Amino acid sequence: MRFSALRRIHQQGCAIQMQPATTYIVSVFEKPHWRTVLVTKDKAKAEAMVEEIGGKVRIEEITPKPKRR
Repeated sequence: MRFSALRRIHQQGCAIQMQPATTYIVSVFEKPHWRTVLVTKDKAKAEAMVEEIGGKVRIEEITPKPKRR
């Protein structure tokens, strides 16, 4: 096998393993601004915080785009 073929296989394998993690931000509306309460990578934890707070709460999902070379 040539070096270029091995490099291509390695890059494809790394791309699969390096998937970006989604970050969840829980915010509460306190007039006149939104206040961040929790920042986590665990969706269940974010949803539990929303249930606990109630009222005007939102969850934002941020997923970074994968870097392309």
